[in-house]
Amino acid sequence: YVLVPGMCHGAWCFDDLADSLRDAGHHVLAVTLTGVAERSHLIPGGVNLDTHITDVLAEFDAHRVTDAVLVGHSYGGMVITAVADRVPDRVRALVHLDAFVPRDGESCWSLTNDEQRQWYIGVDATGYGVPPMPFFDERATSHPLASLLQPVRLGDEPPGIRRIYVYAKRWPTESPFAPTYERLRSDPGWTTYALDGAHNLMRDNHTDLVRILTDAAGR
Repeated sequence: YVLVPGMCHGAWCFDDLADSLRDAGHHVLAVTLTGVAERSHLIPGGVNLDTHITDVLAEFDAHRVTDAVLVGHSYGGMVITAVADRVPDRVRALVHLDAFVPRDGESCWSLTNDEQRQWYIGVDATGYGVPPMPFFDERATSHPLASLLQPVRLGDEPPGIRRIYVYAKRWPTESPFAPTYERLRSDPGWTTYALDGAHNLMRDNHTDLVRILTDAAGR
């Protein structure tokens, strides 16, 4: 399992989920993306979506990852979609946890709603960081704005990869992921779930996610 967090969060957001998967005998890599969380000191002004795609590809190479269940939460869906496009022969399944599922040329900015766009442009004093929401984990940091604006570049959808979408039903306002879920739930190439939890499914639906991820591996 390779776990990729959403905006402002580090690998630590998956700690409990990763522990449960490891206890079941699985190998787990949780990635903190460049310029975020404990890596927020790393050239945040020069970080974009391509940087984060490269982060995960580097983890694949460093740890000789093959046959991966690639999991992305929220913004992480942008990253894992591109990683699977680059190394399809090394990915068994893609699991999007209340996440963006882009097509070629789309970005977080183009896929999200106006409420989220207002958050994006409310940058911090640096001018290139999107600050965490007040209710985020205290370890969260600003997120590189360029990664939200840069369109993803994708080729034809690689065959043979299992695709799973997990939708969070309990958003306090309009979910920016509702259009994505509605598009995918009728697509025969996807397995979809709608869970009675908030956006942080790792906190609210831990047991459900362990089951879904175990099933995604086909074991």
